[in-house]
Amino acid sequence: MKDELLRRLGAGDLGHQLIDLGGDGSDPNDDYPDFAQRLGEAIQNGDADRGILICGSGVGASVAANKMRGIRSAVCHDTYSAHQGVEHDDMNVLTLGARVIGPEPAYECAAAFLRASFSGEPRHRRRLDKVLAIEAAQD
Repeated sequence: MKDELLRRLGAGDLGHQLIDLGGDGSDPNDDYPDFAQRLGEAIQNGDADRGILICGSGVGASVAANKMRGIRSAVCHDTYSAHQGVEHDDMNVLTLGARVIGPEPAYECAAAFLRASFSGEPRHRRRLDKVLAIEAAQD
């Protein structure tokens, strides 16, 4: 799924430079927490604004990514959630389950995610600030 998604997203004009931080599925020792951390660190370091994680269901990779400060990840298998997560919650990592969603819906979700931007509306800003306060309280 990753190769197909990279190809299709690269061919589209979505306003993002694509970088590949993951494996190709051929190494049985590849584990989703390693790739979630690699992507999270790229966002934390400013090397990426957003990212897309792919694992079997998407759940484990999303859980791992959300352990990192400043990362807001969700599993989305529909376009509404993919763009709304960015617009309302400033989601910066989309997680997809390769065993759950096909290549076409995965592309549509990824495109919706990449085209979206945080609305900054007062109610969304207020809610995001509360989420960030929860994160800060964990120190």
